[in-house]
Amino acid sequence: MLFNRKSLKKSVKTPPLKSYNPETQRPVLRCSICTGEQVAGFKDIRTGKFEEVALIRDDRELRNFMETYGIDKVTKEY
Repeated sequence: MLFNRKSLKKSVKTPPLKSYNPETQRPVLRCSICTGEQVAGFKDIRTGKFEEVALIRDDRELRNFMETYGIDKVTKEY
């Protein structure tokens, strides 16, 4: 018997973990000049506060982030 065993199947498209309001936020990809690390998230237009949503390691993860939130264009910040 298996107790507390979660399903091993992974959903192809995961639901958004954070709500995105295009009127008050804009999608941003923060990139490190030194390490090349990229983090996708949303930046508040008024306050400039950045909220991380996902670590981006390749183009597939960036496409998945954009499809999940219905984003066409992401600006890069260094």
